[in-house]
Amino acid sequence: MLFIPLPFVVALLLVVMFIVFLRSGDDVRTNRAFLASIALCAVQSVLVGLRWGYGISEMRYVLPILAACLPPLVYIAFRGLMGMGAESRRAMLASLALSPLLIVVLEFAFPAAIDLALIVIFVGHAIALLLLGRKGPDGLDEAQFASVASAHRALIIAAVALCVSALFDLLVVFDFEWAQGQNVAALISNANLLGLLLIGLMVTLAGKSKAPETAAESVTEVSPPAEPSEQDRDIVARVDRLMETQALYRDENLNLSRLARRLGLPSRQISGAINRLLGVNVSQYVNQLRIREACRLLEETEQSVTAIMLSAGFQTKSNFNREFRRVTGMSPVDWREREVWKLVSPNKTATRQMPDDRSKPDEPLKIVGK
Repeated sequence: MLFIPLPFVVALLLVVMFIVFLRSGDDVRTNRAFLASIALCAVQSVLVGLRWGYGISEMRYVLPILAACLPPLVYIAFRGLMGMGAESRRAMLASLALSPLLIVVLEFAFPAAIDLALIVIFVGHAIALLLLGRKGPDGLDEAQFASVASAHRALIIAAVALCVSALFDLLVVFDFEWAQGQNVAALISNANLLGLLLIGLMVTLAGKSKAPETAAESVTEVSPPAEPSEQDRDIVARVDRLMETQALYRDENLNLSRLARRLGLPSRQISGAINRLLGVNVSQYVNQLRIREACRLLEETEQSVTAIMLSAGFQTKSNFNREFRRVTGMSPVDWREREVWKLVSPNKTATRQMPDDRSKPDEPLKIVGK
C-alpha cells in the first residue's frame, strides 16, 4: 500500500487554500504577502514529508532555512494590514532576508545552535505580532470593516501558532538529548499539522479582509488626548455626516485608511475620537450603521436576507449574522418576523444605546458597542 506522510495531506490542504485564495477575485498585489505565506507553508510541509516520511536526509539542510523565512513573512503579511511607508517595507524585507541568512551561517559555523536560533526567531516574531495587535481591530487600518475583527483574531492565533511551532522545536531538542531522537518524526509531523496548517488558515482568513490597494496620501499622525474633547465631537460629527450623506458604510471595501483619506484626517485621530466619544471601535461603528440599514430593508422590503446583507455592505453571512446578533440581540430572520418597530429618526445618529426592553415597539432602534 502506498504510504502518504501526514505532512503531504497538510500540504494538499494548503494548496487548496492557495488556489481558492488566488481565484477569489481579489487583487493579487494586495495579498501577495499572504499568498507567499501559504505557499511557503505548503512547500515546507512537502519537504517535511520527504525528510521524515521517506527518509531523504538532504532535506535537513533546506528545512531550517525555509522555517526561518516563515515567521518574518507572516509578520510582513499582517503588518500589511496597517498603513506603512516605503522605509518600513524596506526594513521588513531586510528582516525577511536576515533570518534565513543567519541559519545558513550557522549551518556552516555552528550547526548545534540552529534549533535555538529557530526558537528565538519564532518566539520573537510571535511577540512582534502580539505587539501589532495590542491596539485592537482599529490598528488594522487596511482591513475591511466587515472582517477586521476576524483579521485581528487571526493575528493573535497566528502568533500563538508560531509559539506552538517553537515549543515543538524545543521538544525535538529535548528528544534528541534524552531519547536519541526516537520520537522526532512523530513530533515534527504533529508540529507540521498544528503549526503550518493553523498559520495557513489564519493568513488566509486575514488576507481576505484586506481591501484592494488605493493611492495613499501622507497624513501626519498625532497623539490623541486621554479624554473626549470638542475636537473629538467635531470629528465624529464629520464622520456621521459623511456616512449619512454618501452612505459610505455600504462600501464593502471600506477600511480605516480609506475613511481617513476621505476626511483628510489621521486614521488614529478618527479611531481615537470614535472610541472616546462613543465607546466603540471604528469597525463596530460602521457595522452598526450597516445593521441599521439592514434592519430598515428587512422591515420595508421583501428582499432576501442575502441581498440585504450585500446591499448593507457585508460580504459574508457569518460576519453579517454575528454583527446583527451583537447589535440587535436576534437573527435577521427573527427581526423580520417580529412586530415592526419605529426606525431611527433622521435627526438622530446610529450610536445611541439600544433599549434593553425589546418589547416596546414605539422605541427607536438604537445601537451599542459590545
